[in-house]
Amino acid sequence: MYNSNKKLILIISCLDRPGIIASVSNFLFKNKFNILESSQFKDTKNNKFFMRVCFTNININKNKSFKKLNADFHKVAKKYNMNFNFFDISKKQKVLVMVSKFGHCLNNILYQWKTGALNCDIPLIVSNHKDMKDVVKPYKIKYSILKINKKNKAVQEKKLSELIKKNNIDLVVLARYMQVLSPKICKLLEGKIINIHHSFLPSFKGARPYNQAFQQGVKIIGATAHYVTNKLDEGQIIEQDVARVNHTKTLENFIAIGRDIESLVLTRAINWHLEHRIIINENRTVVFN
Repeated sequence: MYNSNKKLILIISCLDRPGIIASVSNFLFKNKFNILESSQFKDTKNNKFFMRVCFTNININKNKSFKKLNADFHKVAKKYNMNFNFFDISKKQKVLVMVSKFGHCLNNILYQWKTGALNCDIPLIVSNHKDMKDVVKPYKIKYSILKINKKNKAVQEKKLSELIKKNNIDLVVLARYMQVLSPKICKLLEGKIINIHHSFLPSFKGARPYNQAFQQGVKIIGATAHYVTNKLDEGQIIEQDVARVNHTKTLENFIAIGRDIESLVLTRAINWHLEHRIIINENRTVVFN
């Protein structure tokens, strides 16, 4: 059961047809729900329709279980062959943060979490180095070190999978975790791993992107938050941002500016994921922000 004061989210994707918005609205109205926010988008390239609805129960004397809500909505979904999910936005998702030696993104995530700006639980930080252990210590979050090399990678990833399962992790965040995850992990958590790439993708992929940008004399630098897939740095892009630079900036300036952008972009992407504002659309995303 859910409390009548809680906000609920309905996410929908299907082929576009007339009447979808009306059918969803009528269902919610007849079941004594009040719509607080509604966003929709039609992709003209594949004729797919996407919708996010935030609503609450206005009948304080009657609350449906999620099981009953799903069953009742199935009649609407079947008509349009919809993929759909209901979410209780007040239920905190469990986030596993992974980091290596650079702590700027981790610091921002922990600050946003501590102040309540990120509505989630962070039961665990995983790293392949001990560098960030003292940073995490004041937050009283468990810090697990899984050192990675070519010989032990499979064993350590098995331990990682066990930690994810044991802690009921909903989302994995790679906060400058400088190891490539195996296809098995990527498949297991498809659509549930967010990475921050220290470049404005798709340019300057791979290692040392700021060095590449500096050598090319670019006039803007940026960062990209994206879902992780089997293809390195080619997952569905969630958010990007940039800053202008010029010939007076040194490589150190590039890196400092870039790290600020990375922290902001990653936090936005995490927040939108937690609020169920992102729908994967083939190799792209629909973001209702």
